[in-house]
Amino acid sequence: MPTLDELLATARVVSLPMKVKFRGVLRREVMLFNGPAGWTEFSPFTEYDDGEAASWLRAAVEAGWQGFPEPVRTSVPVNATVPAVAPEDVPAVLARYDGPKTVKIKVAERGQSLEDDVARVEAVSAAAPASALRVDANGGWDVPTAVEALTQLAEYGLEYAEQPVPDIDGLRQVRLELRRRGIGTLIAADESVRKESDPLLVAREEAADLIVVKVQPLGGVRRALDIVAQAGLPAVVSSALDSSVGISAGVALAAALPELPYACGLATVSLMDADVTSRPLVPAGGELPVRTVEVDEDLLERYAAPAERQQWWTERLERTYRTLAEVAAAR
Repeated sequence: MPTLDELLATARVVSLPMKVKFRGVLRREVMLFNGPAGWTEFSPFTEYDDGEAASWLRAAVEAGWQGFPEPVRTSVPVNATVPAVAPEDVPAVLARYDGPKTVKIKVAERGQSLEDDVARVEAVSAAAPASALRVDANGGWDVPTAVEALTQLAEYGLEYAEQPVPDIDGLRQVRLELRRRGIGTLIAADESVRKESDPLLVAREEAADLIVVKVQPLGGVRRALDIVAQAGLPAVVSSALDSSVGISAGVALAAALPELPYACGLATVSLMDADVTSRPLVPAGGELPVRTVEVDEDLLERYAAPAERQQWWTERLERTYRTLAEVAAAR
């Protein structure tokens, strides 16, 4: 564990513009460190408290001070992501990706209807007829709405539905009701893995068919690998809207998994209008290479966050570091 002074010595905060609104933001703020093993990212969303952010800092320390496990593959398949845009905007979003074989579609956006979701999925199906489709509700539906939505969307042959409802009991109910109706859409757990105090509960409760794992929220590549091994379920590696530095950690996790049956949600740099490297980690032919990311000093300066935001992140780092140290001392 580096000291707080070591982290602060190389800390940089950038504000990266987005091409489209994602998670309600048009700029993504991230903090970067340059450790002995290379550049690393600490970027919990601004609404997360210090306890939740501690796992993200643990992941950043692992990447920058320990490095990643040896990969078992040289590239990883990735999906395109379509935010909760209007159907007529779908082709423009997909045009940002190079040959995606899988597309993830955001649904259950606050302020939108089920009809909006169906129209968006239909637009993606028309624009990318050869691609596998999956939807991500981020826990935005209740059980009856999720069952109705996934029943209507079944005609599009969805690969799976990611976190259709907020809690594990609801996931189980949706999964069982879909099976009762003869609908084969798989259920994937995301928030129910990374936000639960026991990330394996979803597997024990048979509430999902697969799990979505993210490096930063789970506390690092090695911890995520351990969770996947214990869960005994297929895993999809996804991002938390990271810069290419954070994406490289997700790629490292996907590259180290013994099996990788599904395309990963690691192509989100394509949704950003800027990055911290002149060689962004964007897919070619639906694949991302396994490689390190070199940070560009000019880009760090160009997209440096305003002074008050840098101070906000510095204070957040100090608090989160203390929280992480307390957690470590208690073990």
